[in-house]
Order: sequence, then C-alpha cells, then structure tokens
Amino acid sequence: MTRVAGIDCGTNSIRLLVAEVDDAGRLAELDRRMEIVRLGQGVDRTGRIAPDALARTLEAVRRYSDVCLDNRVEKIRFVATSASRDAENREEFVQGVRSAIGVMPEVIGGDEEARLSFRGATSVLAGRHPGPFLVVDIGGGSTELVLGTTSVVAAASMDVGSVRLTERHLHDDPPTAAQVAAASADVVAALDVAARSVPLGRTATLVGLAGSVTTVTAHALDLDEYDRRAIDGSLLPADTVLRSCRELLTMSRARRGRLPFMHPGRVDVIGAGALVWSDVVSRVRAEVGAAGGRLRHVLTSEHDILDGITLSAAGH
Repeated sequence: MTRVAGIDCGTNSIRLLVAEVDDAGRLAELDRRMEIVRLGQGVDRTGRIAPDALARTLEAVRRYSDVCLDNRVEKIRFVATSASRDAENREEFVQGVRSAIGVMPEVIGGDEEARLSFRGATSVLAGRHPGPFLVVDIGGGSTELVLGTTSVVAAASMDVGSVRLTERHLHDDPPTAAQVAAASADVVAALDVAARSVPLGRTATLVGLAGSVTTVTAHALDLDEYDRRAIDGSLLPADTVLRSCRELLTMSRARRGRLPFMHPGRVDVIGAGALVWSDVVSRVRAEVGAAGGRLRHVLTSEHDILDGITLSAAGH
C-alpha cells in the first residue's frame, strides 16, 4: 500500500483526499475534506487572483499540509484548475503553495482536468452501469465533458461554471428571466462547440460530478443533511434532476441558505451550477434521442477529479 494525498484547488473550493492505494489501483480513503475559498473571486472580470482570495486559499493549504504530516503521507499531488489557469498572477499562487506545503502545484489544462475527472469517476463504475459514460464535472470556472468506457475517447473543456456565470450574469436575487436567459445562452454556445468533438449522442450513462451536481441531487432527494453516502451512486430520473435544477435556480438566496444540506459557500453560486447541469442534461438527452436511444436517468458520483488526482499520485 502507498499512502498518498491528492489536492484539488478549483475556482470555488479546495479539497484534500488522503488515501492508501494498492498495486491494483484500489483506493482506501483515510481523510477527505473540503473548504470553500473562492480562489476565482473576480478572475473572470479582472484576470487576476484577488489578494484576499489568495490568502484564504493559502491558509487552507497550510492546514492541509498539517493533515498530510499527521497521516505520514509519502507523496502529494497538488492540482489547480480553472481560476489559476486563467489568472495573470498565477505565479504568485504557485510560489505561495510551494512555500505552504512543500510541493509545486500543477496548473493543468482542460484536457488533463477532463482525464483526471474521468479516471476518478469511472474507478467505481466498472460493471455497475453500461458505457460509454459521459462524465460531466461542473466547477466554479469551467465544465469538463469526457466520453469513454475504460479510457477517454473524447473530451472538451467549457469556460462555463458556477462562479463564472454568477459573476457574469446572475446579479439579482433571485435572478431575472433575462439574466437566466443570458447565462443559458453562454452554456448553450459552449455546448455547441463541445459537441463538435464529443459525440454526446453516444452516451449510455450520464454521470455528474462535483458540488453543484451533488447539491442538486441532495435537493432532489430532499435530504435532512448533506449525506455523501446517500448521494453517491444515486440514479435519478432526468425529469427529477431538471426540476431540482429549476427550483434551486429560481429560489432566493435566503431560502437556499435554509436548506439543511446546503454548504454556506455554495448559496450564492448554486443557481448557476444548477443552470449548467440543467442545460447539459437537456442537451445530452436530446442528442441521445436523435441517435435513436433514450436517456431516462442521470447518475451522481462523489468520486471525481480528486480521486483521479490521488490515484495518479500513486502511479495509477
């Protein structure tokens, strides 16, 4: 067994997974945690990481460093995605992370982000659901679409995410119909481009990942608290998912904040995340139907890019 840690630093959250991985690539979780740091605050508008966002993130990195030391981790892989990828001052972020935890963060591109998301999600899907899988990872700054069964066949990264669309369009509380239409137009345009390289109609199982999707699922399940075990692997009718997305998008932030499963750091951006997921589900269902199939259900997985990063840290 190799004891490793994966860190996923995205636009909205930073997450840590400490695990033991055996020679066959089986992962045994020891510690998993998440903090909302909003590294991507204002990056879409300014092109730079804000000083307070950087400070919040580096504080979390130092806490994660202590967790890794306590668990006697042998190797750490630190991956940063959309916000740091887009920022002019990302070198300041890179050097801050290196000082805080002793490893160099990898600011990866959309293709590598998609591959790691697929690896993490499909690590637990083999034999349980039919392929090809379309794995959709909705982040704060970008959304990855990855198609494949045992390996990636096609992938695309779209510059639409919960933080980016909230800052760009969804300014009112709740958002106006015009704001929702403008945000949806961005998603549809991004999907039009992605569909040129990813044959969405070949999807047999649609798999949604990350906080926006899991929160939509928690709402659809009417959970009394955020329960990772109840959410992971849940298979919901597509219409149920779309209804949950509409409800979260159109409700006020105050009402969202009273939902027992809602993380406080997602209250202001979950509407945009739900909008992205709704547009993706609707588009994939239409493409599958046009290809002669039917997409009745949508699968949610709690295994995502973080699992992929951690497995890759152990050489898998």
